[in-house]
Amino acid sequence: MSKETLQLVTICIYLAGMLFIGWYSFRRTSNLTDYMLGGRSLGPAVTALSAGAADMSGWLLMGLPGAVYASGLCQAWIAIGLTIGAYLNWLLVAPRLRAYTKVANDSITIPSYLENRFKDKTKLLRIISGLVILIFFTFYVSSGMVAGAVFFQSSFHTDYHTGLYIVGGVCVAYTLFGGFLAVSYTDFIQGLMMVISLILVPAIGIFKTGGPTETFDAVRAINPAFLDLFKGTTFLGIISAAAWGLGYFGQPHIIVRFMAIKTVKETKSARRIGMTWMIFSLLGTILTAFVGLAFFHNNPHYSLKDPETVFISLSQIFYHPLFAGFALAAILAAIMSTISSQLIVTSSALIEDLYKIVVRKDAKDKELIFLGRMAILLVSIVAAILAFKQNNTILNLVAYAWAGFGASFGPVIILSLFWRKATNWGAIAGMVVGAVTVIVWKNVGLGDKLYEIVPGFVFNFLVTYIVSLLTYKMDTTIEKDFDKSIRLLKSEEDEELSA
Repeated sequence: MSKETLQLVTICIYLAGMLFIGWYSFRRTSNLTDYMLGGRSLGPAVTALSAGAADMSGWLLMGLPGAVYASGLCQAWIAIGLTIGAYLNWLLVAPRLRAYTKVANDSITIPSYLENRFKDKTKLLRIISGLVILIFFTFYVSSGMVAGAVFFQSSFHTDYHTGLYIVGGVCVAYTLFGGFLAVSYTDFIQGLMMVISLILVPAIGIFKTGGPTETFDAVRAINPAFLDLFKGTTFLGIISAAAWGLGYFGQPHIIVRFMAIKTVKETKSARRIGMTWMIFSLLGTILTAFVGLAFFHNNPHYSLKDPETVFISLSQIFYHPLFAGFALAAILAAIMSTISSQLIVTSSALIEDLYKIVVRKDAKDKELIFLGRMAILLVSIVAAILAFKQNNTILNLVAYAWAGFGASFGPVIILSLFWRKATNWGAIAGMVVGAVTVIVWKNVGLGDKLYEIVPGFVFNFLVTYIVSLLTYKMDTTIEKDFDKSIRLLKSEEDEELSA
């Protein structure tokens, strides 16, 4: 067998495994909570790794190592910001959100939680947040399909559209039938594949380049500034990069995992697992870039045309074609895990937060599950149409979609969990201001100087706080829910301490 054929065999085994998980999850799905939130049955390991895999996408294995390879350690500020943001998200948001969504009428989506938390009788909060999710994630899914199609095109020299059909077809199949469980289980497997690849590739690479000292000496010989966190960037550049961490508080496809974990106390174990996964993955990514610099410097007969392919190139040079295929599958896993997570959240927004509220309030679970599957199919078709012709405007949208979600939902989620006086009007005003700030800031060119999530997040927080103070009226049901969520949180913490 040729090298390319062996790699393709590995990819086919991976895709077949994803479809099997979809079938297995389909057998375990019986009601709407199962389909949209896995019946709140996820264990800490699945919760942690599925959240990580849904978060990172192909950026972890291509974008970040390529940036460090080209510019050095100054690009690591994004990784530092993301690590801090993810830790605070697990520590502050995860346990409270799990408790409060259970108390707030057993909410199974972020928009439904916000409506139930603020007792918003106008339905505006739920509809606006549902529309934000639907619109942004449709383009987000499309960009993921573009990335998957380009992956097959560059790795196996397939036609762009053939790659689009493969990635779109497999993702849609296991997400449509298996729902949230399938997405979470596949993300767990994909997260394992990513971290194993990111540990093994630089580990063997350091051996090939003579050891840790020799590797970093070679990098220093190329450019001493590559090993300096501060060289090659500015103060605003550091703030902008580190501010990526703020986005975690408002990413629906990530924080929905906190709602799905089995118990509040298991969020602590999930946090430890998730942060260990993240630190190993990010360190592996940065080390891959440095190993690549040293290896290609010491072996000039090898060449690297595109810095973003450094992980792919090293895995193909160092390993047998079957493991090189595993490394390629890890990249595909990173792309597909994000697409599937966004599809299920978009489906839930369309059905649970728009159809059920605007069209048919008394719809039964069986009808909603069917429509949820049709929603995944519809969103996927629209996303595929947008991706059919490679369009840079779609890919550019992803650059501030993270900021859009973070600035729209982040401050509102935090205040809803920690401040009982936050109101529905404050949340609506803050959400709109955060989203508009991100879009305007980016499109007038200010995003080149300061990442748009910073002003968007700050303005949302201030507007939500001020408008809430102006519109606050004592509501006994909100007070009772808030106190009940705190009691649930403390009771599980006390139970863990006494165990």
